Amino acid sequence: MATNRIFNFAAGPAILPLPVLEEAQRDLVALPGVGMSVMEISHRSKPFEAVIQECEANIRKLAGIPENYHVMFLQGGATLQFAMVPLNLLAAGETADYITTGSWSEKALKEAKKVGNTNVAFTAKADNFTRIPKQEELKLTPNAVYVHMAGNETIHGVEFHQPPDVGSVPLITDASSHMLSRPLDIAKYAGIYAGAQKNIGPAGCTLVILRDDLLQKAKANRAYEKLPIMIQYGPHAEEKSLHNTPPAFAIYVMNLVTRWLLKLGGLAEMEKINIRKAEKLYAEIDRTGFYRGHARKEARSRMNIPFRLPKEELEDKFVKEAKAAGMDGLKGHRSVGGLRASIYNAFPEEGIDALVAFMQEFEKKNG
Repeated sequence: MATNRIFNFAAGPAILPLPVLEEAQRDLVALPGVGMSVMEISHRSKPFEAVIQECEANIRKLAGIPENYHVMFLQGGATLQFAMVPLNLLAAGETADYITTGSWSEKALKEAKKVGNTNVAFTAKADNFTRIPKQEELKLTPNAVYVHMAGNETIHGVEFHQPPDVGSVPLITDASSHMLSRPLDIAKYAGIYAGAQKNIGPAGCTLVILRDDLLQKAKANRAYEKLPIMIQYGPHAEEKSLHNTPPAFAIYVMNLVTRWLLKLGGLAEMEKINIRKAEKLYAEIDRTGFYRGHARKEARSRMNIPFRLPKEELEDKFVKEAKAAGMDGLKGHRSVGGLRASIYNAFPEEGIDALVAFMQEFEKKNG
């Protein structure tokens, strides 16, 4: 199986750990001791309850999630969370602050504007989303109901390596592309959500971590009871993500990924590997000037690395020749063009070495 695999640089759905894929393949037809596939068993059966409970326990252990935070496995992707967050938390007469550092935080802001009052505390749009804000640049609203940010922007390749200081206001982050790639100080956030299809598992499940006081605030919102029940955080938190049929197979694979991470040594060890991989690739981008990175150095993402070549025709040629050489997914997002290498947790270091060697040879031929 491994000999037929190419290097997958796609931004998502993204590469999964090979041992996870192999275990899922082996047990796909029948879970050991169950006699049925995980895709066939009831979500209220004891075998599946064991899966979802272990997955939550592993995530809590890996990320250091305190007991006063709820862990939910929801559907609709991070895009649904763009709406769920303000629908649950932004009451009439209140204001939510948004820090926009790329396309996804802009989309979150757009959804929140449909719900209530918003304030743009910072935007890097004038700088083509190449940076994150300095602390003194934040124009925060006193007594805002929450501050929203995107910890890592997959399209523009910028990442907060430390969260901004927002005082006592609850901080909520879209962590879709860097959740479980490094330790996070969970206590600095009131809410975290992450589409699984980057570092956590397959598409179809969204991890939501919500501090209990925010859940209670949501319930006190006059508009809360008028929300469709699937949009309310309460039922999902209180029924342990089993209010309706959850994305069972995705949760099963997520559980296998959490086991893989724990066996590896946890998030501190994962971070060391990710730093090493990113530094190798950035060093090649910076080596001669033939390649040009998008984000400013202090804001560079370790997960998503967009870069450009002197001409678009060369970029098209690069993508075509890289694919022929066994490296797929290097075309930049359609909204910005260029090239992009997404190197999530499961991306092997030998893939970085292969890309660097290809880049050097490409430059020799085309520079």
